[in-house]
Amino acid sequence: MFMPVPVYSESHAVARHAGQLAGLGHHALIVTGQRSAVQCGALADVLQVLESAQVRYTIFDHVEENPPVSTVWSASRLGIREGADCVIGIGGGSPLDAAKAIAYLMAHPQNEAASLYVPGDDTAVPLALIPTTCGTGSEVTAVSVLTLTELQTKKSISHRIFADLALIDGRYLRSAPLSLLRNTALDALTHIVESILNTHADDFSRMYAVSGLHLWSRNRYVLENGQASDAQLQEMMNASAMAGMSIAQTGTGIPHALSYSLTIRSGIPHGKAVGYFTAGYLKEADAHERSMLLQGMGFEDLHAFQEWYIRLYGRTEAGEQLLSDAVDALWDNPLKLGTAPFAVERETLRRIAFLTSQWSS
Repeated sequence: MFMPVPVYSESHAVARHAGQLAGLGHHALIVTGQRSAVQCGALADVLQVLESAQVRYTIFDHVEENPPVSTVWSASRLGIREGADCVIGIGGGSPLDAAKAIAYLMAHPQNEAASLYVPGDDTAVPLALIPTTCGTGSEVTAVSVLTLTELQTKKSISHRIFADLALIDGRYLRSAPLSLLRNTALDALTHIVESILNTHADDFSRMYAVSGLHLWSRNRYVLENGQASDAQLQEMMNASAMAGMSIAQTGTGIPHALSYSLTIRSGIPHGKAVGYFTAGYLKEADAHERSMLLQGMGFEDLHAFQEWYIRLYGRTEAGEQLLSDAVDALWDNPLKLGTAPFAVERETLRRIAFLTSQWSS
């Protein structure tokens, strides 16, 4: 079990741990998107800490959803030109994943962008991650998933980059629209499912996953109408982080791998795309494990879960050809297929994708 990230989860976490944040370096490159970090107040909190400590900063706020390698490269060049010696990522999974890759490239200024996918030295400049969503758990994982535009897919970089500091504050979810809460919380749930139904799972990774599932289910009804107390929002953030701690050990599984084509080619939000394959994945799993997970979620059976998914997220917009392409692409990835704790044939994947299922998508 390797989980090296110092995690502080509490209200006003940035202010409470200002010394550690400001102590990362003398000039911070702040990596974020264009809106959410401003709207939720996280960027203002970080700037107040840096300015009070007289730490210089440069803001890169052009990280888009599912960021491509080109965005990461541009940000790293900006950081190097400005003399930044540390990175602070603020936002959902896209800015946090991008921040990891940027921190790597800034530590290796002589490298080209292609080095992101060449195994080797994992050194990165000091890195802090501050999540503003309750889904990816990226603040506690070593994974950075980027879009390979030319291949129309998403792929993890070949380097394991853990943050030096993670600051989790549920208050940042206050301004999140209900659609964002739903999609990111569903992503956290799929992390839990895929880390438990995984050949790499062990007692320690399951400990984090089961604890995360408890918090997730306790606050599932927030996803119905978006109404939540600060305590509930903090628990939703914690559920996401615990799910992240689990997949940091096991990696994600088949539903995530199948989802990438739906997100890149059809623009289906990541959480919804992964969630589409979750019922089918559960159906293939051991009956005891499936029952344990469904009970932990708070669903009577698999049909109840599927009905809940359709009611909150709607039916998938993916057509049969896109789903078939996703299956074909995954069939050529034996390492990912090997994460499933059950025998996987091409027909298994087609069932998980509802291409040959009794259930409607």
